Amino acid sequence: MNGPEDPGGHASTPLHVPVLLETTLALLAPALDRETPTVVVDATLGLGGHAEVLLTRFPRTTLVGVDRDPDALRLAGTRLARFGGRFQPAHAVYDAIPEVLDDLDVDSVDGVLFDLGVSSMQLDQDDRGFSYARDVPLDMRMDPGETRTAAAIVNEYDPKALSRIFRIYGEERLADRYARAIAAAREATPIRGSAELVAVLERATPAALKGRGHVGKRVFQALRIEVNRELEVLERAVPRALDRISTGGRIVLLSYHSLEDRIVKRALAARTVSTAPRGLPIETDDTAPTFTMLTRGAPKAAEAEVERNPRAASVRLRAAERIRGDHRTA
Repeated sequence: MNGPEDPGGHASTPLHVPVLLETTLALLAPALDRETPTVVVDATLGLGGHAEVLLTRFPRTTLVGVDRDPDALRLAGTRLARFGGRFQPAHAVYDAIPEVLDDLDVDSVDGVLFDLGVSSMQLDQDDRGFSYARDVPLDMRMDPGETRTAAAIVNEYDPKALSRIFRIYGEERLADRYARAIAAAREATPIRGSAELVAVLERATPAALKGRGHVGKRVFQALRIEVNRELEVLERAVPRALDRISTGGRIVLLSYHSLEDRIVKRALAARTVSTAPRGLPIETDDTAPTFTMLTRGAPKAAEAEVERNPRAASVRLRAAERIRGDHRTA
């Protein structure tokens, strides 16, 4: 999802190549490149960049594409229409993967891909309100059908709540200072646009810290995460996805900041590490790992890819394979 794609769904330039595409394909290939039909879930479909290549590369694979954004589903549907029934779109948040699969009568899957974060389409569309570099409405809803916007959070949360989300979700060290400045500014008039919010942050930033990057970067990240409950959803989504992977199936997850990566790492560790007490001579079915890690640490994009696509600079990749146990009972 964070891979840069344009709204037209074209892939004619390097900027339109999904992040870590070949690495992702290589990791999923052993689970999908089989003589029998396979199923993969693209949990963050976006504009269908990864999905298009997966469906092309693995001709016996059906892809279930999940996205909360109806605009993304519509555009991806056009892009992937040539694959017919091998593409199954689903309007849902990715923690609803079990319900999506149940609706499709799919019991287990061979692969799952998460490409987390905000899509380039959402960043580029001013009416979606994700940008801090342009003056746009403070919206930030990944699903426009939801009711809570960034403007509501900025104008209605008390300073303590604002400080908490800036500190935790944005890892912003000026969280308290920014929260107080916002609370003071909105007393005169509500803060409705990104330029207004950035101006408040600029005034509240000490001169010595103004060279550390755009003042809105961490605050806007925090607001986006809060609006869409991204970390709460991710906490639920990864275990639920793991539960539906069959033996030999694989999962690949691309994270773009430390908060996401921490959740992914913890969820995978729970399935790839023995829970037996230290010194127990025999590993039991109840304590043995059900997955094995396919990556050491969290590999980053190569320097050449980052040069072609700066958005790849922050990506962290983790992958695992189910080695035992029935799905849903891990």
